[in-house]
Amino acid sequence: MLKLYIGSKNYSSWSMRPWVLLTQAGIAFEEVLLPFDDLQEGSPFKRAIAAVSPTAKVPALVDGSTVVWDSLAIAEYLAEQYPAQQLWPTDAAARAQARSICAEMHGGFSGLRNYCGMNIEARLPEMGAVVLRDQASVRADLARIVAMWSELLAHHGGPMLFGTFSIADAYYAPVCTRIQTYALPVPPHIAAYVERVLQLPAVQAWTQAALAEQRFVAVDEPYRASR
Repeated sequence: MLKLYIGSKNYSSWSMRPWVLLTQAGIAFEEVLLPFDDLQEGSPFKRAIAAVSPTAKVPALVDGSTVVWDSLAIAEYLAEQYPAQQLWPTDAAARAQARSICAEMHGGFSGLRNYCGMNIEARLPEMGAVVLRDQASVRADLARIVAMWSELLAHHGGPMLFGTFSIADAYYAPVCTRIQTYALPVPPHIAAYVERVLQLPAVQAWTQAALAEQRFVAVDEPYRASR
C-alpha cells in the first residue's frame, strides 16, 4: 500500500495537497503523521523525515521501493499510476493549463505563503487586513488568484476549476483555507468556490483532524504567543 508522510495538518500546506488528492480520489494509502517541532537539524521531526526523504521535508510518498518527495511530483506519479481516477483533466489543452497553474503555485505566490501561513485552526482577520494594507506582494498574489480562478470557473463551468475535481483543486485547497483564516476579501463567485472546496469530503476530513491536533508550534506562528 502507498505510504504518505505528512507534517502537522494545521500547518502543513504542502502535505495537505497530496493527502486531499489521494483521499478525494479514493486511492488507498497509509498516513504517517510526523508532528512539527522547532524543525532544527536533529529534531525528532527532522530525524524521522530524513530517514525517508533526501530533502528531509514533507510530504513524501513511498510506493514499495519508490520514494517521491515533492508534492507536484507526487501528483504526477499518482496520475500515472491511477489513470482511471482522471486526476488531470482529460482534454489536452485543459490538462496543460492545469499543470501550468499547479506549477505556478509550486514556484510562486511567495507573498501569500510568507505573510499568510496556513493555520486552519486560527481566525486572523485583523492580521489579514494589515498584511493586505502593508504588503504589495500579497495584494498582487490575491489578485492573480482571483483572476485565475475567475477565468477557469467561467470557461469550464465549475463547480471545480476544471469542471470536476482534479489535482488543481487539491493544489489550491490550502489557499482556500488561507482565505478563510485571514478573511481575505474575494468576489462572491470566488468565495463560493472557496466554500465548495472547503466542503469537499477530503478537505473536511483534513480540517477536522487539524482542529483535533490541539498543538501550538511557535515556529509556525510568529504572530502570536499562544493558541
